[in-house]
Amino acid sequence: MYNYGGFDATSVFFPGVLAGWLSAFLIPVALWSVFWMGWALWKAAKNDSKGWFIVLLLVHTMGILDIIYIFLISKKSAKKGKK
Repeated sequence: MYNYGGFDATSVFFPGVLAGWLSAFLIPVALWSVFWMGWALWKAAKNDSKGWFIVLLLVHTMGILDIIYIFLISKKSAKKGKK
């Protein structure tokens, strides 16, 4: 894939089987993370939570922080806004 003057970087860092396993693992993790991040960013924008929006945009935790925001923090923000 990446060949630098006879030096194949992918075979050194990710030998055959490992490269296939790694890509099979990373693609679902990336899709998982993008889904939760998108939903959390949408809810933060909708709730006018600028601080949370910035944190969620900059901190990537494979969806963990996003899930916490969606199910815990955004519900508290929504209740405060209704009063």
